[in-house]
Amino acid sequence: MKRQALAAFLLLLVHGLAGAEGRRLVKHVNPRTLARPNGYSHLVEVAGGRTLYVSGQVAVDQAGSVVGAGDLKAQTRQVFENLKSALGAAGATLDDVVKITVFMTDVSQLVVFREVRDRYFTKEPPASSLVEVARLVRPELMIEIEAVAVVEADK
Repeated sequence: MKRQALAAFLLLLVHGLAGAEGRRLVKHVNPRTLARPNGYSHLVEVAGGRTLYVSGQVAVDQAGSVVGAGDLKAQTRQVFENLKSALGAAGATLDDVVKITVFMTDVSQLVVFREVRDRYFTKEPPASSLVEVARLVRPELMIEIEAVAVVEADK
């Protein structure tokens, strides 16, 4: 009888962590022991849901032509639009993103990136990493962003 009660408790606990009907629960954590983040979260904890991994998106349009050569703001907007399109194909939105990795060829333009990013992430910001690179796959590209998103299991 004790084993059955323990098994029932564990089952309830697991379902509780995943949320009602297998939904995802997302918790953004910014410990006071770390510097206050600007536009990102130090930690995003997810329980339940379906995980989506979006390949690095660059500033190309549907035809594969570079958008905004030499203009980080235009390229960043195009990258976020591409992320929205990729996520939309799986029934997700930018609100479902829990982690991004940003590759930039010139981090001295971080303010420009943040200005655009903050227009797309209007709720809790995802966990984030930013890396300066010497070059991306095409020399005219200035930024690439990959993302991880979590959606409800039945979405």
